[in-house]
Amino acid sequence: MPFKQAVKILEDLLGIVVSKSMGQRYAEEAGAAYVQIQTEEVKRLEKEMREAPEAGAEKMLLSADGAMVPLVHGKWEEVRTLVIGEVQPAVKEGGEWVVHTRNLSYFSRKVSSQEFERLAMVEIQRRGIENAKELAAVMDGAEWEQGLIDYHALKAVRILDLPHAGEHISPIGAYLYGENTPESKQWVSEKLHQLKHSGPNELLKEFCQLQEQHPEEKVVSGNLAYLEKREMQMQYPQFQAQGWPIGSGMVESANKLVVEARLKGSGMHWKDEHVNPMLSIRNMICSDRWKEDWPEIVTQLRLNTAQRRKALHQSRIEKNKAQVASQPVLAVADLPEPTFSTSEVSAKPKKPKINPWRLFKFGRSLYQRSQSAKN
Repeated sequence: MPFKQAVKILEDLLGIVVSKSMGQRYAEEAGAAYVQIQTEEVKRLEKEMREAPEAGAEKMLLSADGAMVPLVHGKWEEVRTLVIGEVQPAVKEGGEWVVHTRNLSYFSRKVSSQEFERLAMVEIQRRGIENAKELAAVMDGAEWEQGLIDYHALKAVRILDLPHAGEHISPIGAYLYGENTPESKQWVSEKLHQLKHSGPNELLKEFCQLQEQHPEEKVVSGNLAYLEKREMQMQYPQFQAQGWPIGSGMVESANKLVVEARLKGSGMHWKDEHVNPMLSIRNMICSDRWKEDWPEIVTQLRLNTAQRRKALHQSRIEKNKAQVASQPVLAVADLPEPTFSTSEVSAKPKKPKINPWRLFKFGRSLYQRSQSAKN
């Protein structure tokens, strides 16, 4: 939650008063420690390549997408998110069969697509994707998302998100009947229904004929080429019969609930180095792994503190050694001979001063009575 709200709840529930800046600093340090833990785990997996644990579900689904977040100085950067879940049997809702997923877990980073492929290994290995009996990937067709599947899950059934396929049908309808006209909307709705229940074969043939009629129109040729390239990913009747979802709703929800709800609030602008730490904490909480992973974060924080102290102590030692080494070493022959003036040689040595406490009259009265007082 936002830092200001978090410290207020901390005060109300536990009576602990901290400033907003302190709450932000500790949260970002914990997030950075979690990023460090996961990155080190990826390095270990790359060296050992241990076998993944046995999967907890027979049918598993993964989906990935990107969302933009605001940085300081008016910049916007893409955050990539991977969602992994377990597929449940289809249920009938509103007259149609619907497939739900459960036990969702998230992995988000603001990094390049190549680095995201590498770092996502920690979550993919943890969920045991390699040992899932059935596996599918619902994506929106972006090249980096297909590269992610090539890298981690070649055996996965690839499904093009149905609404994303509709985004490449709508421009053709707008070209034929005008943009946002009732005729265009009706035509697009009919084509999507045909694609969902009959597959892409007849639809692609129709678009090919349309291209022959309008060979110079790039709207038709460009979108047709995109759909033809992904024909095998649009076999929606077959996918539904196998019990797979045909929409990437779970990753779209992740973009909103995991990423944008925390990093895209009103007036929020993040420093680049603080984005991934906050994303890692959000992933841990939204994946319901706080009890499992928080003790590791505490251990890592203590280890980092000990390493900083050791490094500071060592730097001080090195600095002292450098100062000693920089000072010149004088030989006896290089020392100047002492010189004395005539007055200093002929002068009599002075008597040392006597400490006044040495004159104290031990054992005698400090005050003597007068003679009259004695009589």
